[in-house]
Parts: sequence; structure tokens; C-alpha cells
Amino acid sequence: MLHRDLETDFDSLRPGRSTEAGASRRTTLKAALGVGYSALALPLMAQTAIKTSSGDLSVGEITYKVNGFEVPAYRAAPANGTNLPVVLVIHEIFGVHEYIADVARRFARAGYLAIAPELFARQSDDPGSYGEMAKLMSEVVAKVPDAQVMADLDGAAAWAGANGGDTSRVGVTGFCWGGRQAWLYAAHGNIKAAVAWYGRLVGTPSRLMPTNPIDIATRLRAPVLGLYGAQDAGIPLDTLDKMKTALAAGNAASSASQFVVYPEASHAFHADYRASYRKEAAEDGWTRCLAWFKANGVA
Repeated sequence: MLHRDLETDFDSLRPGRSTEAGASRRTTLKAALGVGYSALALPLMAQTAIKTSSGDLSVGEITYKVNGFEVPAYRAAPANGTNLPVVLVIHEIFGVHEYIADVARRFARAGYLAIAPELFARQSDDPGSYGEMAKLMSEVVAKVPDAQVMADLDGAAAWAGANGGDTSRVGVTGFCWGGRQAWLYAAHGNIKAAVAWYGRLVGTPSRLMPTNPIDIATRLRAPVLGLYGAQDAGIPLDTLDKMKTALAAGNAASSASQFVVYPEASHAFHADYRASYRKEAAEDGWTRCLAWFKANGVA
């Protein structure tokens, strides 16, 4: 599965391109952020792909600066909303494409200011254009440091606070690669709650990814709801058991964390544009996600 490949040893990977090239990448990325679907995820399952209207919402692209870099992001919120609860949406390995933008619009429909930062922007102008999984993993995903992701999420929350969001009510959610990052951010960020959709829990530490969710399980700063599929060949159920044991021995936020495992679902069961989509599990997970944020003071 995709997340297994993230256990790559990063020491042998070449550095990114120049600042000038980065500026060019940002220009290209801004033109396509949140539009279309990843080439690797096609063919599109049009009969199940959800399209949430942007009517009566304020949607579009924004940028915010982190360590001198302009991070692009897609944001969606109720029109003219103020003092809104905030949710940070962390994308899959395909970056911020139409599915992630639609998830942000769904949160906006529920009353949130949703921000989906393009966390691969320093490494690629368009991760969704890759046609080979191995190249996407080695040339983009494997080069993204966890520390960079944490800083970019901090920046997204700060932008929200200056643009109609209430930074005392922040939640985070993520899918696949983003699910792992949601766990990590629950131990890093100033948030109320997190929801991790099928994010990897264990793995071999590396220079750029020195910590895995199980390593920070006892010291979460916010409780996490983990949503997983029992048929996910890349995330064995025994790793969930190990995580549950670690969480139970941790602090209040850790011990308050919960898992829901869907017996008939595999990986990416929420991805409505893919064949892996499982409507019943996805809809139940979404309901639980909103309820989790409400119960933990985000909404």
C-alpha cells in the first residue's frame, strides 16, 4: 500500500530545486490547486464522486508565509463568517486536488473555516500529474520532512486566526499520508481534536520522518479519532492494537482517543472518487468526525 513506501531511508535522496524554480512551481501550482483529480487515482468513479456546491460559501486559494516560503492552500468557509471554528484538512499523497477541495467545502457547509494546505509545494509543482507511483513516492512524498509539515500546519492555523477563524477552536483531519500527519499534529499543535483516516501508525524512523504515531501515543495534546478499514492490507490490525495499548498508558488526551474499524472497508474508503470508496463506512465516518469535533470543543 502507499503508506508502506513511506518507510524509505531519506539520507540518499537528492535535495530540492532552487528558490527560483520554487517560485515557478508556486505559480504553476496556484493555477491548478484543488482542480481535477490525480492521474494516479484515475479512472474517476464519477457515479460516486461527491460535488459540494460552493454557493453561499467563500472559497478559493490563499497563500501564507512559513520560513520565507509562500505556502498555497485551498480554503472554504461560510460567506461573511466570523469567529469560525477551524479545521485543517491534510491531503493524501496526491496533494490538494478536487477531492480534498470538496472535503473542505463539506466542512464549510458544516460551519467551519476549512484550510487544506498544499504540503508538497516545496517538492513539486503538481504531485497529481505523476503517472508512476514509484516516482511520486521517491521524488515527492519521500522528500517531505515531518517538521516541514508541522510548521506549515501551524502557519495555516495562524492564517485562519487572522482571517475569520477562532484559533481557540481548531481541529485537524487527514487521509492516508495525511492521516499519519494528523496523529503527529495532535502531539504538536494547539488544537482541540483530530480525526485520522487510515493513517499509518508504525514504521521505521528516518532522518526526515524520525517519529511515528505510536512513538508519540502517550503524549498527545488533543484526542484523536482513528477511522480504519479491517481489510486494509497496508495497515495490519495488530498495529491498531499496539496503538490502543500505548494510548491507554498515556495522558488524558491519549487515553480519550478512540478507534472505529469498518469490517468491510479497505484503504481509502472515504475517497469517493476511487474504486476503494465504501459509501456506508464513509458516511458513518464523516458523521463521527463532525460529532468528534463537536464533543471536543472545536464546533
